[in-house]
Amino acid sequence: MSSEKHFKKQIERLTEIGIGLSAELNLDALLDKIVRYARELSGADAGTLYLLLDGRLHFKILQNETLGISQGGLSKERITLEPVTLDKTNVSAFAALLKRTVRIQDVYKSEEFDFSGPRRYDAITGYRSKSMLVVPMKDHEGTVIGVLQLMNAIDARTKEVIPFGDEAVNLTEALASQAAIAISNARLIQETKDLFDGLIKVLALALDARSHATRKHIQRVARLNFLLALAINKKTTGPFANVHFSKDELEEIRLAGWLHDVGKVTTPNWVVEKRTKLEKPFDLIELIRTRFAVIRENLQSETMIKKEALEPKLAELENDFHFLCECNSPREGLDPKTLERLRSIARKTYLEKEVTKPYLTEEELTHLSVRRGNLTEEEISLMREHIIWTKKMLREIPFKGRLKNVPVYASQHHERLNGTGYPDGLTAKDLPLQSRILAVADVFEALTAADRSYKKSMSLEEAFAIMRNAATKGELDKDVVELLIEDRVYESVLGGIRDDELETQKDY
Repeated sequence: MSSEKHFKKQIERLTEIGIGLSAELNLDALLDKIVRYARELSGADAGTLYLLLDGRLHFKILQNETLGISQGGLSKERITLEPVTLDKTNVSAFAALLKRTVRIQDVYKSEEFDFSGPRRYDAITGYRSKSMLVVPMKDHEGTVIGVLQLMNAIDARTKEVIPFGDEAVNLTEALASQAAIAISNARLIQETKDLFDGLIKVLALALDARSHATRKHIQRVARLNFLLALAINKKTTGPFANVHFSKDELEEIRLAGWLHDVGKVTTPNWVVEKRTKLEKPFDLIELIRTRFAVIRENLQSETMIKKEALEPKLAELENDFHFLCECNSPREGLDPKTLERLRSIARKTYLEKEVTKPYLTEEELTHLSVRRGNLTEEEISLMREHIIWTKKMLREIPFKGRLKNVPVYASQHHERLNGTGYPDGLTAKDLPLQSRILAVADVFEALTAADRSYKKSMSLEEAFAIMRNAATKGELDKDVVELLIEDRVYESVLGGIRDDELETQKDY
């Protein structure tokens, strides 16, 4: 091949490599490719890539063809070597400090730098380090961000170790320049992602911290939601055998879990924290207590009532108040007899400043008559508004491209397959698997959470029974519920989440 054709081919290859590097956004993969491409262009047998961090050169990639070594980057084998201090006696540090390329014909004969490190390495591995090329990687502003160190150029015909030639130097320097820009871009993109991720977690932490009643709910749901998706990806048999979420789809699922309750920032905290039926910003039972004290005083001041007649009236008043206190606590059901007694008490009247007033106001009777739980229909509607606000708020974030479905999944976790959910009453045909997974994670966490002030702690068996019943009724996805239970995915959230353990698994 003529020198002109060879040069043209090398330039074309360098262009291809530049395009490939600019398209790679995963930093580990990018660093791995940089060393591999540099070795290809220069004919090097081995290569090391350092990144300049906190004033030292940190080993990021180690490759050696002869020894079969590939460490760092995408390799499972980590690099354990200590970072290199910026001392000019070290050739890589020299190249970084002076921003100059260094070419050594034989490191064993060089007296310019301290090569005791390569010699020790050779003594341990049996390798023979000889020719070396060290190139600083400078970004678009001329700042050194790392160093590319190549070892032992190999003659393509004889397979002998030779010095790095001028062509290898020029190509490697061109590659190093492209690599530095690609690294800077990948870092910037990753930093932007990390910032966005951090803001999402800060919001989730703030929402969880607003209320003791739902403490760490978002964090637990986010983790369980994501691990359910990972569990589905591992299935090779059963209903999920042919389902596999891509990396981008897993990222949508992960973010939807963190953002599913963002709308709760608009929910009054007294509703979220509500422990009794009469509790609002303050517990209305205290108004009733004061009222009954006034009624007691009225009875005692009526001189026409004999003592024998007064004591039964006072006892009845005391019993009525204790009964109201009992009804003020949340319960699973309110029988007709209890409801009738409440209405009977509400019909009783007393005089206050010559004005006839009822024992209970309409509002108090409505609250005490709640048949299940402790929220009135109005308060339930107020709670459910959080999902409307979730949709509105996420609509303002420009989720596009690979993340476009995050608002969809996050805002559908209260929908049910049979159309009984909210806010839109969607049915199975409208609900993607990602939304069904989040719904199961949310229900399980709500049932098993031990830190809710408005309900008693529930055993796993009770929670499983409720969820399986919901699946039978067509509310929850049966396959996802069974995956949660049978594969014991739920165990990931049972022990709680430490304050220093906020990140859901991202190794996908």
